[in-house]
Amino acid sequence: MNFDEQTLRNLSLTQYEYDLLVERLGREPNYIELGLFGSLWSEHCGYQHSKPLLKKFQSDHPKLLVSAGEENAGVVDIGDGDAIVFKIESHNHPSAIEPYEGAATGVGGIVRDIFAMGAKPVALLNSLRFGPINVDRNKYLLDGVVSGISNYGNCLGIPNIGGEIYFSDSYTGNPLVNAMCIGVLKIQDLIKSSSGPAGNLLLLVGSGTGKDGIHGASGLASNTFDSDQELRPTVQVGNPFLEKILIESCLEVVATGKVDGLQDLGAAGLTSASVECAANGQMGFEIDVSLIPRRESGMQAYEVMLSETQERMLFSVSPENLDDICGIFEKWEINHDVIGKVTTREFATILENGKLIADVPINILTDPPLYTVDAIESFDITKARETSLENLPLPIESQLEIFLKILSSPNIASREYIYRQYDHQVQTNTVISPGGDASLIRIKGTTKALAASTDGNARLTYLDPYVGAQIAVAEAFRNISCTGANPIAITNCLNFGNPQKPEVYFQLEKAVSGIADMSIEFNAPVISGNVSLYNETQVSSIFPTPVIGAVGLLQNVEKHCESAFKNPDDLVFLLGVDQVDLSLKYFAGSEFLELIHNKIEGAPEININLEMILQKACRDLIASDLLNSCHDCSDGGLAIAIAESAILGNKGFVANFKLKERWDSALFAEKQSRVVISFNPSRSNEITEICSRYGLPFLELGKVTSGRFKLSEFIDLDINEFSHVWKNTLLNELD
Repeated sequence: MNFDEQTLRNLSLTQYEYDLLVERLGREPNYIELGLFGSLWSEHCGYQHSKPLLKKFQSDHPKLLVSAGEENAGVVDIGDGDAIVFKIESHNHPSAIEPYEGAATGVGGIVRDIFAMGAKPVALLNSLRFGPINVDRNKYLLDGVVSGISNYGNCLGIPNIGGEIYFSDSYTGNPLVNAMCIGVLKIQDLIKSSSGPAGNLLLLVGSGTGKDGIHGASGLASNTFDSDQELRPTVQVGNPFLEKILIESCLEVVATGKVDGLQDLGAAGLTSASVECAANGQMGFEIDVSLIPRRESGMQAYEVMLSETQERMLFSVSPENLDDICGIFEKWEINHDVIGKVTTREFATILENGKLIADVPINILTDPPLYTVDAIESFDITKARETSLENLPLPIESQLEIFLKILSSPNIASREYIYRQYDHQVQTNTVISPGGDASLIRIKGTTKALAASTDGNARLTYLDPYVGAQIAVAEAFRNISCTGANPIAITNCLNFGNPQKPEVYFQLEKAVSGIADMSIEFNAPVISGNVSLYNETQVSSIFPTPVIGAVGLLQNVEKHCESAFKNPDDLVFLLGVDQVDLSLKYFAGSEFLELIHNKIEGAPEININLEMILQKACRDLIASDLLNSCHDCSDGGLAIAIAESAILGNKGFVANFKLKERWDSALFAEKQSRVVISFNPSRSNEITEICSRYGLPFLELGKVTSGRFKLSEFIDLDINEFSHVWKNTLLNELD
């Protein structure tokens, strides 16, 4: 059967790829078979441009229980027979078209990835990017996305414990919605995505199959787009109440030990789920689509196989265990139907009412063509990075005006308006709530806790994708260390534009290298992740945005630290430097530089050795019960870090340092590897001794007060005079 150019384009297949699959098959495919290839060979499922690059990630760490990319999510041994499972994924394109459902189903999908491995989901996080908040369309997208995340997550009873949100022109028309989930399990309960042995039955559990999401993987997530209306039917629709029942029933079934394989139905629906299980088990399968319950009448076999209807799971079970497993699903009143079986013949065999309608070798479906591009850095970006900032003029505004302007920037101001819509206390394990450096949840039944953070600074990655990605990893781990936890692993979401463009491929290649190298430095592997490409409209591409989801382990939950100042008269130190004055080069990619000077320029940099000893020292200080607060100094610089600790603790601060002529760099430059700490003055000698032992530079900044905030003679006001500026910016813009 010959297919015209438009049909191939609709499935994101090129003529070269069609010719290749014909050559491999030894015949032309029929339309159903073509749909299978269109989905599984897509950028979204096949990782055509990124798979060769992802091999750079460390995959042989002794704490890893599965290698990165082998399963639905990564699994890390945390001792005592326990493990954690976590992953971050994107739902960017669906959220740009239908923000509420796009974000909601993004949460649902990442949660299914976690419990598909036998883990109980215990925490959600997210990382969001939008265009400028003063644009109505961006407000609409933000409102829909936040509502989708909160409503779906709240219904599931999983705490949403943290995340990040940034605004930039580059995300206008193409927002980023990255969702992360963490689960815990006993190692003995780990279940994998496998077909099991030949003769096993394939049991489809959950929602009836509808027409939603067809071509979501091959069309929506693997192409540049412009038309909302045309693509709206490819966005899935979620049912969180069904997913809640699905979680509980599936975990009960897994606990019986009678499941040989489990896979969620995500991108490409039943096609991807069944083929992945078969490939992992080195088996084949036979599915009869007439056995699949449908929500809509008149659905074709093609639609059934490619539907991305949410809240569905595929089990592989032996015939002798079927009745026991079905009994559990009957108790939960959830749909479950045997739709096929596992075969020794390694083919994807599709029937309809017993008649053969598709028959394709598994190894061809799972072996898409991979592409590399001759990477070239954009001349404009090279020029921006090489621009010297040493001649940057002093702002004409006063210190106080600049301070308040940055404090009220949507990229700096409090995110409380966002996270207060999320239930972060459900399950009653949250120790550190959203709003600080990293959140902390206890592992019930143990003394342990997990710290979690998401991070990524696209301005820095735009200027230097390698160093910017390194900094994203470092800051995610720094946030973890500021709680006292030890970073153990990361997941990543690589959000980039069209990889076929040499300039974009350059960014992707360098960012992957930066993440890989930094994870090795910290001995904390990349255990899972997602690649989201073609994040661009016909007009522009997003900034390269690698987002890092980091998790750390705290052995004793009682020995943790938070960001807020605690007690008047506590001393405040800055770790990582021995003076407040900084070179103007540290304005590179900063909030100050863009907000005040309307520039994104300079060369980001990080001292890895300093970063390592800084984080080790912070963890040591916290474990020794020496600190009352510990806060990463990052976006907005030193002035903002001190102000945030003051506002969060409803305390003031008085500085004992003197500002020189370049007060702007001292207060607002964003040099890496700095942390603001506060402590009882009686512990000063112990703290300086530990810092000296690590060879860590430090500086006394001042002390905590009951309410007066004095950074300089020009920034001198009561905490209540400016805290509302930081607290209410997003509220005023969005409410």
